[in-house]
This record gives sequence, C-alpha cells and structure tokens, in this order.
Amino acid sequence: MRNIKTIYLLHLSILLLTFVSACGQKNNQSKTTQTNTKMINEVNNKELDTALFGAGCFWCVEAMFQRLDGVVKVESGYSGGHAVNPTYKEVCTGTTGHAEVCKITFDPKKISYETLLSIFWQTHDPTTLNRQGNDVGTQYRSSIFYYNDVQKQLAEKYKTELNASGAFSNPIVTEILAISNYYPAEDYHQNYYNQNSEQSYCQFVIAPKVEKLEKVFKDKLKLKGSH
Repeated sequence: MRNIKTIYLLHLSILLLTFVSACGQKNNQSKTTQTNTKMINEVNNKELDTALFGAGCFWCVEAMFQRLDGVVKVESGYSGGHAVNPTYKEVCTGTTGHAEVCKITFDPKKISYETLLSIFWQTHDPTTLNRQGNDVGTQYRSSIFYYNDVQKQLAEKYKTELNASGAFSNPIVTEILAISNYYPAEDYHQNYYNQNSEQSYCQFVIAPKVEKLEKVFKDKLKLKGSH
C-alpha cells in the first residue's frame, strides 16, 4: 500500500513539474513573440523608401519635392543612360542617354508613393517629348525609374488612368523604366534653388513652379523653413 502511494505521489510530482515547465515555455515563447514583434515594429518605424523621377531640369524638381512633408532628402543626379559616372557637361550634349533626375528619399508613413506620383504629374508637362518649356533635349525627358514591381504597377496604372480621363489634351509620353543606374550630380547642383534663389533662372522658371506647388498642395508641405 505504501509503495502504491509512493508511486502515485511520484507520478503527481512529475505531472506538476511538466505543467510548470510547459507554462514556463509558453510564457517564454510569448515574451519572445512580443520581443520579435517589437523589434519588427521598430524596424518598420525606421524604414524609408526611394523614388526616382525625371521632369525636366533637376533644379526645378529638387526645389518642389524638398518642400513636401515626409520627404527626407532630395538628390539631383543622372539616370537611364549608358555612360559611366557622367558629368553635367557630358549629359548636356545628349550623347550619354541620361536624364536629369531627382532621387527622393521619403517616409511612406508620412507621404505615399502614390502622392509623389500625383505631384510628379501635376508639376510638369508629361506630354512634351524631350522638353520642358525652354529646356530642350533628351536629358529633360519625363521619366519614372521604378525600384520594384509595386512602383512599376502604380506608375503604369496612374499613367493609364490619366490618359483615359483626358486630364491632358495630348497623350502622356512619360517613360516608365526599371532603374539600371544612377549617378549623383556634382555638388554645385545640390540644393540649388535654396542656395541660388536670386539667380535669373531660379526667379523666372523655378519660383513660379514652387508657388504653384505651395497653392495646390499646401496640405502636403513642410513647415516653413524646414526644407
């Protein structure tokens, strides 16, 4: 009888230890899951995205996108050509195949890629081939260089819908291509309008575009002086 009681107590002890151990593992797994979720959220909160647009002179494009809330950085550069590390002088000849572009680093939690596309198409003429106003040449062509399939699909969808809606009197000629290369422009091209606003080109070409942007997209702008 004593042996049976002893065996019973031993089995009960094992069951209790197993239960406690299982609870401990479950709690540890729960804590691990919570920790992993927290880490993923922290990573997502730090994630930035990139867009690459060509819409004529990159001084104009830079000046406008710099002013948008959620845009962290805008860098002028060259993309879409065959020459390696081209200079501004070389690009201006039209022989390198590059377009003047702006690389836009943005926070998708504050401003979406779709919004950037909307602003892109409404702040230049996407129906003129290799030209924006008096700036003529293949380097001034309207272009979107996408980084992934999502950007490609959104750009193509938007372009199709704009053409179908008759938003422009002529068909949109904006090219939509996968990014194959990108080279930053020379330092003196960076932050150009902000540093040279009194220059004649800035006064007569860029300033009116910036003023239009500030009227049409005033709810998308950064606080004054923060660009």
